[in-house]
Amino acid sequence: MGRIFEKRKYKMFARYDRMAKAFTKIGREIAIAVRTGGTDPAHNPRLRMAVQNAKGVNMPKDRVEAAIHRAAAKDASGFEEVLYEGYAPHGIAVMIECATDNPNRTIANLRHIFRDGGASIGNSGSVAFLFERKGVTKVKASAIVDPDAVELELIDHGLEDFEKIDDEFVLTSSFENFGKLHRALESLKVEAISSELHYLPTVRKELPEDQAKQVLEFIESVEADEDVQAVHHNLQ
Repeated sequence: MGRIFEKRKYKMFARYDRMAKAFTKIGREIAIAVRTGGTDPAHNPRLRMAVQNAKGVNMPKDRVEAAIHRAAAKDASGFEEVLYEGYAPHGIAVMIECATDNPNRTIANLRHIFRDGGASIGNSGSVAFLFERKGVTKVKASAIVDPDAVELELIDHGLEDFEKIDDEFVLTSSFENFGKLHRALESLKVEAISSELHYLPTVRKELPEDQAKQVLEFIESVEADEDVQAVHHNLQ
């Protein structure tokens, strides 16, 4: 019985950790969005997207509003976006998006993680050529009654890929058409679960299982850093 309880407790704490990380990420997205475009989601597409993503991770409404108020009061206006590039173990390319109020702390932490993980941080542009900037939007499958008709409609608004994965549709667009696609979704009254800009690899690298496991463990250690918003890689 004790062993079962410990296992359940471990899973519960792991879930809380993931939730806390997600809320921190959204809070920083909101801070940057408010700083660059104001506090009204109706006139700030980036803030509207951040609020939408907050709903997707079940972030309470009062916490979302508090994050907006803090950003408006300039308590969180010091956050800036920083992109780092490098190689994970076994030559896997990584792009690391950060939101930080102290870039010196962030790079020091990342260098420590990279060194311990047998990885290397590169200069700007060292791996960026292996990725494309894409918009990735997820929608509940139940929100789209006629997928074929919606797909045809969205192609005219920049849709590049329309894929059903489990109970969701994943929509991909170019960086340039990301906003255009979202306006089209709004006009169709289709609410997204999440909307993010990703660095998608143009070429993927396959590794043996043991090496792939090392890479994934390294990526997890990078994602655990509070300043890291997202890690993109080209592992198959």
